[in-house]
Amino acid sequence: MLMQQLLNGVVVGSVYALFALGFTLLFGVNHIMNMAHGSVFMWGAFAGLYAVTVLDAPIYVALLIGMLAGGLVSVALDLFAFRPLRRRGAPEFSAIVSSIGADLVLLALAQKLSNTAVMRFPFDAFPVVIYTIGGVRVQLLQLVIVALVVAMVFGLVWYLYRTGFGQRIRCVAYSEQTSRLLGINPGPVNMQVFLISGALAGMAGVLIGLVFNSVHFAMGEPLLLRAFVIIILGGLGSIPGALIAGLAIGIVQTLAVAYVSSGVAEAIVFTALFVVILVRPTGLFGQSSAAMRVQRA
Repeated sequence: MLMQQLLNGVVVGSVYALFALGFTLLFGVNHIMNMAHGSVFMWGAFAGLYAVTVLDAPIYVALLIGMLAGGLVSVALDLFAFRPLRRRGAPEFSAIVSSIGADLVLLALAQKLSNTAVMRFPFDAFPVVIYTIGGVRVQLLQLVIVALVVAMVFGLVWYLYRTGFGQRIRCVAYSEQTSRLLGINPGPVNMQVFLISGALAGMAGVLIGLVFNSVHFAMGEPLLLRAFVIIILGGLGSIPGALIAGLAIGIVQTLAVAYVSSGVAEAIVFTALFVVILVRPTGLFGQSSAAMRVQRA
């Protein structure tokens, strides 16, 4: 029973971490607390669902469409909600307010499109295959989710620290002014970051939709709250911190629901956040210097 719940917690935590990675990447590079990230996640899930139900696409194509949709919505957010503010040199608080407005627009559009209905993937959207390993029931979907998240994390770290594109992203994260002096145009770099962040959220949306077989217009809001907890626990802008904190919260939440109650699960998560902030205000892997954002390996 315990091993089964630990496995379930790792799967849920993996998706939380995937969602939080895009969130913390945006903060680390652009210093934006994007309150519309939950809606990007939701639109990725919508795109994946419609790809399966309307276009009759296989699930791996739906996953790619969800990532593409999330990336495009995220880039649109940059173009209309954040870039005009950056050009005017507006304070970071303005970006938060702008993202809240964009979030409400995206939610209203999704509400209108779905007529507030809870939509579900067809039963045969993903093959139901169950293995029994050491008395633990492991679904093929769970194995695929963990493998995808691991691949995305390693891919993101490789991209940021082993490629010229990643070098430019880290340079812009350090200072846009310095990057211009080095001949780097921050505009395309920022667009690239929004695209990656949105694609990660879109993939998380499709995976969560499959895990719980539930897609609705408000599905991103609870996850956004958990993403706040994850990036603060892990350290703002820290990729390994987001991964570890996401897994930890997924496991703690699953164990609390299984052995105590669902109401206590949220209390335990936020109590952990409170304790960590008291002991280490910068988070488990955070550093006080803004210059270290996204540059941490």
